[in-house]
Formats: sequence, structure tokens, C-alpha cells
Amino acid sequence: MTSRGVREARSAALLALSLSTCTRPAVTRYRPIVRELTVTTVPLLVKESRTLYPFLAKDFAPGGVLDGKEVYGFSPSTLTVVAGDTIHFTFVNPEDDLHTFVLPDFAVSLPGQRVTEATYVASHPGIYPISCNVPAHTPMMSGQLVVLSPAAVAAEEPGGGH
Repeated sequence: MTSRGVREARSAALLALSLSTCTRPAVTRYRPIVRELTVTTVPLLVKESRTLYPFLAKDFAPGGVLDGKEVYGFSPSTLTVVAGDTIHFTFVNPEDDLHTFVLPDFAVSLPGQRVTEATYVASHPGIYPISCNVPAHTPMMSGQLVVLSPAAVAAEEPGGGH
């Protein structure tokens, strides 16, 4: 074989090798899971804090910025799951005030000084507001449920290609 023939044979072999090994990466489909999430209600600025923080007396007074309100929060306030996941919530409300945990298609009453459990299936990707619908706690007691698309978390399988 001539040197030109050897070069052509090598080129053809390299081309065949590269075509056989450079394929699309194999993608693992996301399998929904059960997630255990604990959410606690937290007092941030409440009337009982006036003695600890004297400036709050004016804020909670009639006409003050917190007149008729109290500032509570959910901890954590942002929850992230994947569409299709089942969420087993454990809600801890250590205070004596009633709260609620409300999503657009789900609501749970959270009695004071109780642990409440509930289950929710995150059906569709999106960012959904969480709130407490007790009038004195809105709009401050809020958060968000981030539901990722399964495609956003699908992983490439090791050795799946280049």
C-alpha cells in the first residue's frame, strides 16, 4: 500500500471511530420522589416584642406602620421540588397564634402550639406563592414554592457519549 493509501485508510478509520463514539448523551429520566419538608412558623415582629424593642411601640400604635398587623414568617420561606414529587409536609407552629399555609390549590390550617402534617403533589412546573391568609399576617407572612421541570434536573448518564 502506498503512503497515500495508508493515510486514507487511517483517516477513514479515525472517522469511523469518532462517529461510533460521539453519540448523543444518554439522559436519565427524572423519577418523582417523596420529599419530607419541615416548615416552621416564626414570629419576627409581634406585639409582644414592644418591651424588647421600644421603637415598636410607635409602630404597633394606632396609625403606626404595623397597626393591626404582626410580622411572621415561614422558615424556610422558599421550597424547591420537581414536578411530580410528593411532599410530606411537617408544619411546626410553636406559638399560640393560628396560621395557615396556602398555595393556589392547597391550604392547611396551622393551630397554635401544634405540629400538623399534610401531603401535597407538585403537579406542574412554576413558581407558586405561599401565604398565611390570617388578615393580620398578610402580606408579610409569605414565601414561594419553586417546582422545577423534570427536564431541568434530568442527568446525563456516565459514559453516555461526547
